[in-house]
Amino acid sequence: MENALTIPPQTKQLLISLAQKYEVEAFTQEDPSQFLRWYSSPADIEPACFIAAMLSFGNRKQFIPKIRQIFELADKAGGMALWLKSGRYKCDFEQSDRKFYRFYSYSDMLDLFSALAQILQEHSTLGEAINEFCASCINDAKTDVSNGTHNSVATGKTGNNSNILLSVLHFFQLRFAIASIVPKGKISANKRIFMFLRWMVRQNSPVDLGLWTWFPQSELIIPLDVHVLQEAKKLELIPPTAPASFKTAQLLTVRLKQIWPQDPCKGDFALFGLGIDVTENV
Repeated sequence: MENALTIPPQTKQLLISLAQKYEVEAFTQEDPSQFLRWYSSPADIEPACFIAAMLSFGNRKQFIPKIRQIFELADKAGGMALWLKSGRYKCDFEQSDRKFYRFYSYSDMLDLFSALAQILQEHSTLGEAINEFCASCINDAKTDVSNGTHNSVATGKTGNNSNILLSVLHFFQLRFAIASIVPKGKISANKRIFMFLRWMVRQNSPVDLGLWTWFPQSELIIPLDVHVLQEAKKLELIPPTAPASFKTAQLLTVRLKQIWPQDPCKGDFALFGLGIDVTENV
């Protein structure tokens, strides 16, 4: 990865000021993060937020009603976890090529719900399942090292916290293999997954939940939304030709660690909020 250049002091101060301005409870009003506190139990919160994150692309005025529709259906069955585990979702979503949102069909949504249901039938929460998978990857990696074999990034075997993110991404690749709505590319920015992780991991935030204390927030990667990408280029945090890729998201995260070494995704609020304001004031 390209070495990160030093951020000028004035840019640092601007980003700090913007983060303070936008990381407030009011941020959630028009954002998909408004759904983070719909439920009170992690068993409901985690799959609900994952579904919300997977649908959070395109026009917010279009996808937020779609998320709300799913949550309201789940509430009729006693909550998101019960709706999934009981199979009630199969009564609300039929196998059909008819589009539910943008290019994803009702059948695509069923694939997502089925994968979540399977996980929740095996574990008490989605977070527990991911944590156990990561711990297994780390233990396997340590065993590989002691046996003289090579760690495999492709299998999520990492052996240390700095690569815990790779284990999480591998979990999604394995457990949501049939769900086309879940990003799995090794090159793509994985914006929706990284946004979901930000929601689950960041502590002491009026927006993010901080449920997963086992995941170091310093290892999060910034969700590379189009607004974040544009503003990062304007502020010369990344090259002007940088694509919306995993490598670019990593580079931007490294640069933001110059300001927030233990919490680089705080910069997401600064860049995203600034981008939204610029767009809406044009």
